[in-house]
Amino acid sequence: MLKHKMFDDSLELARAARIEILRMAHEARASHVASSLSVVDILSVLYSGHANTTTKNLFNPDRDIVVLSKGHAAAALYSILALQDFFPIEWLKKYCADGSPIGGHVTSSGVPGVELSTGSLGHGLPYGVGIALSRKRSGIDGQIFVVMSDGECDEGTTWESALIANQFDLTNLTVIIDRNGFQSLAATEDTLRLEPFEAKWRAFGWDARSLDGQSHDELKAALCAKQGAPRVLIAATTKGAGVSFMENQVLWHYRWPNESELLHGLKELGVHDA
Repeated sequence: MLKHKMFDDSLELARAARIEILRMAHEARASHVASSLSVVDILSVLYSGHANTTTKNLFNPDRDIVVLSKGHAAAALYSILALQDFFPIEWLKKYCADGSPIGGHVTSSGVPGVELSTGSLGHGLPYGVGIALSRKRSGIDGQIFVVMSDGECDEGTTWESALIANQFDLTNLTVIIDRNGFQSLAATEDTLRLEPFEAKWRAFGWDARSLDGQSHDELKAALCAKQGAPRVLIAATTKGAGVSFMENQVLWHYRWPNESELLHGLKELGVHDA
């Protein structure tokens, strides 16, 4: 594992998290490595300063809340939280092991920094809407960020929540969609067409914009923009981003890297003494 340090630079954090994700998936023989790699840049931008969520304000009622609704990408969230000192980085060595506090899907029980257990898709946005509405009615500050997969936009609860957020003018709610174009065994557009995706969200009354989900500059600029409605950022990403042989390959939704694949991936990420 990497020597632990905290990161202010989102690019450095994303690279470090990718290294940990590969190692975690290899050691645990765990799936969803490509899904974790595609969402890392989004989470890195949030946890390196664009979400007011740190170890120092974990229990503040007005802290920003980040919910990873695509809970199968648990390795991405756990690696970033560990690298940012929410819990000991040694926990990553026990990913998916019997008795480990961090399993294959996101769990909030006993894991500092995790706001909601997720995995069954479509639950993160309803939760985020409820918290955002409660805070608005109570006059409590703080932004709610919900990071979703594009595949979970097949779920009816997603669109019910979108309607409610517009109805109650939840300007304290931001959704970021990891638009990597794949779900389970096929492309999203072959499974259930989402396009015209941005137009759908706009029709539901949201401030919707599309951007490069691997560009930290674009993500930061969008998050800093003035918000006058519930906001959704449709972040175009590459499934398996950062490891060439995993990119845009459905195989890596479920498969883990073997020893030679691990070494190959780490080398691409600049680790030559693994």
